[in-house]
Amino acid sequence: MGLLSKREQPPKKTAAEGNCGTYLGIVSLLSLIYLNINNLTFSSSVEPKISFVERNGTTFMLDGRPFYVNGWNSYWLMDQAVDEKSRGRVTEMFKAGRDLGLTVCRTWGFNDGTYHALQVSLGRFDEEVFKALDRVIAEARQHGIRLLLSLVNNLQAMGGKSQYVRWAIEEGIGLTSSNDSFFFDPSIRIYFKSYIKTILTRKNHLNGIEYRDDPTIFAWELINEPQCTSDQSGDTLQDWIEEMSQFVKSIDKKHLLTIGLEGFYGSKSSKEKLSVNPGEWYKTTGSDFIRNNKISTIDFTSVHIYPDQWLEEADLQEKMEYVNKWVSSHIEDGDKELGKPVMFTEFGLSNNIIDFDHSQREAFYKSIFDAVYDSAKENGAGSGALIWQFLVRGMEEYNDDFGVVPGERPSLDKLIKDQSCRLAKLNYGKDLGGRSLKNFC
Repeated sequence: MGLLSKREQPPKKTAAEGNCGTYLGIVSLLSLIYLNINNLTFSSSVEPKISFVERNGTTFMLDGRPFYVNGWNSYWLMDQAVDEKSRGRVTEMFKAGRDLGLTVCRTWGFNDGTYHALQVSLGRFDEEVFKALDRVIAEARQHGIRLLLSLVNNLQAMGGKSQYVRWAIEEGIGLTSSNDSFFFDPSIRIYFKSYIKTILTRKNHLNGIEYRDDPTIFAWELINEPQCTSDQSGDTLQDWIEEMSQFVKSIDKKHLLTIGLEGFYGSKSSKEKLSVNPGEWYKTTGSDFIRNNKISTIDFTSVHIYPDQWLEEADLQEKMEYVNKWVSSHIEDGDKELGKPVMFTEFGLSNNIIDFDHSQREAFYKSIFDAVYDSAKENGAGSGALIWQFLVRGMEEYNDDFGVVPGERPSLDKLIKDQSCRLAKLNYGKDLGGRSLKNFC
C-alpha cells in the first residue's frame, strides 16, 4: 500500500482527555485503594506463579498442555501508564480482557522520539516511561494476561523506522534518508540492536525481574508490518530478519519470537501463493511469508487481515470469501511448509464501509474464530487470533474505524467469550479441571 495505516496514526491531544481527567483521577485513586485493601502489591512474593509459553511443532505449549490463544491488541498501554490520571485505563482494559476470557494482549514495547517517548534519542531512555512499561507488565500478570511486545514500527506512528533514519542523518553517519535504510544501514542496525538489548535486559522496578526472565511476556515481535519496497527481491529484509532474530535469541532463549509480518507472499513465491495476495502490488513489499518464517530463530508466524483496506471495491460477501482463502492458505503453510504455529495477530473490519452494521463485524470475527478453532481441534497450525483493537470508554482520540469497547455490544462480548471457552476446553479438557474458567464457561 505504501501509506500510513489510519489505525496506527499517532494520537493527538484533544479536549476529550481534559474532560475525562477528573473521572480518570478518581478511577486511579479507587484502583490504588482497592489494590492496597486487597494487599495486591507488585512484589515478587505475591505475584502469581506462571510458566513460559513454549512451542512443540505447530502447537504452543504451557505446562505440558496445548495453549490456544484468544486475545486482542491495545497498542497504547505503555503510553497510558505514564501519567497517573490515565493509568486507570490500563487496569480497566486488563479487567475487561480477563472478563472475556482472553489470554494474550499485543502492545507496543516502543515509542521512539515522540510524545511519551521511551527512547528519547539514540540510546537515551526516559526512566518514567520505562517504569510505565514495568507497570503494564506487572499488572498484566496480576490479571492473568500475557503480552506480545512489539519492538519497533515499520510505520511512522510512535517513531517507527523513520525515526532511526532521522537520528542517523542527524549524527552525520546515515547512508541515505530512505526509510528502508533502517534495514540495510550498518549503523542503524547497531542502534536497533542496542535498543533490543536494553529492552530485553531491563529489570522491572516493581518486581526485580528482567524482561527476558519474565514469563508474563508471551513473545517478542521484531517489527510491526515490515516492508522494504526498495528491494523487491526480499533479500534485504530477509538478511535483517536473520540478523535481528539471531541477536534476540543470543540474549533471550526463553521467549518465543515472531517477525510481525502482514502475511504477503513475495515475488519469488509460486504462482499459486501469489494468487492469494490481495493484488499485484503486494508481492513488491520486500516481505515473503514463507521465506521469512523458515528461519530457525523464528518460532511462530504472524498474519494480519484487513479486507477493507486491501479490497476497497469488493462487497462484503466477496471480502468474506477472500478472507477464508487468505486464512486457510496461511494455516496450510504452517502445517505443511513451516511446521510452526500461525497467529492472526491483527484483524479488523472497518465501520466506515457502506451500510456498515455491527452484525457484519461479528460475522467477520466469527469466520476468523471458526478457522482457528477448526484447525486447533485437529492439532493444526491455527493457534490464535488477536482483535484489532480494544479500548476503554473515553479514548476517542486513540480510536480508529476498527476500535471496539468491550461491554458496549453484548452479542459481540458473547461471541468473544464463546471462543475463549471452546479454546480453553481444548487446552484443559471439557470440564476445565477446576480452572478459573470453569464457572466462566
